[in-house]
Amino acid sequence: MADPELVRFTLDNGLRVVLAPDPTAPVVGVSVHYDVGFRSEPEGLTGFAHLFEHLMFQGSESLEKLAHFRHVQSSGGTFNGSTHPDYTDYFEVLPSAALERALFLEADRMRAPKLTAENLANQIEVVKEEIRLNVRNRPYGGFPWILLPPVLYSSFANAHDGYGAFEDLEGATLDDCAAFFDTFYSPANAVLTVAGDLEVAGAKELIQKHFGDVPHRPAPPRRSFAEPPPERELVGEHDDPHAPLPALAVGYRMPDPINDVDGYLAHLVLAGVLTDGDGSRLQQRLVHVEPLVVDIGAGAGLFGPFEARDPDTFTITAIHPPDVPRERVLAALDEELEKLAATPPDAQELKKVTARWAAGLHSEHDRLVSRTLALGAFELLYGDASLVYQLADRMAAVTGEAVSAAAKALRPDARAVLVVNPATTEGTDEQ
Repeated sequence: MADPELVRFTLDNGLRVVLAPDPTAPVVGVSVHYDVGFRSEPEGLTGFAHLFEHLMFQGSESLEKLAHFRHVQSSGGTFNGSTHPDYTDYFEVLPSAALERALFLEADRMRAPKLTAENLANQIEVVKEEIRLNVRNRPYGGFPWILLPPVLYSSFANAHDGYGAFEDLEGATLDDCAAFFDTFYSPANAVLTVAGDLEVAGAKELIQKHFGDVPHRPAPPRRSFAEPPPERELVGEHDDPHAPLPALAVGYRMPDPINDVDGYLAHLVLAGVLTDGDGSRLQQRLVHVEPLVVDIGAGAGLFGPFEARDPDTFTITAIHPPDVPRERVLAALDEELEKLAATPPDAQELKKVTARWAAGLHSEHDRLVSRTLALGAFELLYGDASLVYQLADRMAAVTGEAVSAAAKALRPDARAVLVVNPATTEGTDEQ
């Protein structure tokens, strides 16, 4: 599809708005991104940003609990939310005739979510069960996004568990909720995105009608989470009672995702050169030729690319047989990076990676929900939603020399290595 023409404006209360008309299907996507995520959580309240995301679905001062669910689903729509390092998003996808309903629902909870002791206690238990299912009782749970940061980073903001410790979740109070909402959930700290089958003038009127009277509160000063990169190799270990095989996660600091987009893209291409497909460098050597591992992967960003401000993490993960020493896996990894640092990949290898990535990006953005969320996230993080439509061309322009420089920057003396030790005896559930 052609790139939609974006319409961007700001309401008097500070709410930034992005409209992306696309009449190809009678469907509309609505998202609200708030400039707060895991890294903004107060110390002692790990997991609070994610917990608050849950609370935003528990009704408002004008709608009872579950009303949001009922209104969206009765319109034939879907909805959800998610918490990221530096933002939290909420969205609906509905028939375009139901646009006003979605706008009302998002404005309603932006104005006054229902924060009660009952809702808080209920959602604490829901989040704890989510952690049990997704982390504590699952093989390689939290690998590497929870387990690697405390090895690579030293500050609380960058190193802590964004899912949350049970004692922190259980200690959350209604006063904490009110303070978090008042600080971060203001229209001046948010981006509203509407994409799909919309008429611009009519959408503007509806947005003004529903969001225009949400009271203005100043956006909080944006914190810097910067910290120095490692000056030596850092090693940490984790015993996983459910893991059948040993695993490694290697983490490196990346270029600033916001202020060095092209350097960040070079690392994204490097990840593809290393592990994207059976013909990639590490797949060939470590899986097919020697073989040293049963699974290998590389990626830019702990949560995927373009989901965080600086600092962000380049990761390489491997699961290997018990009889393969981790030192051998690391040595092979270092040798392949040294080869790339010395000799840039040729045009054919680059084109294979960038074409596959571009095809995946276009396929993803054919889904209205993915496109809506990407536009909102880029407007929030970069101040420019249109960058979403420049990524494929800018990635295709990454040179072999830039990829070689990225490989050279991934030094053994400035990285973190997380070692996952597998089960030796049958594990027990953590409560």
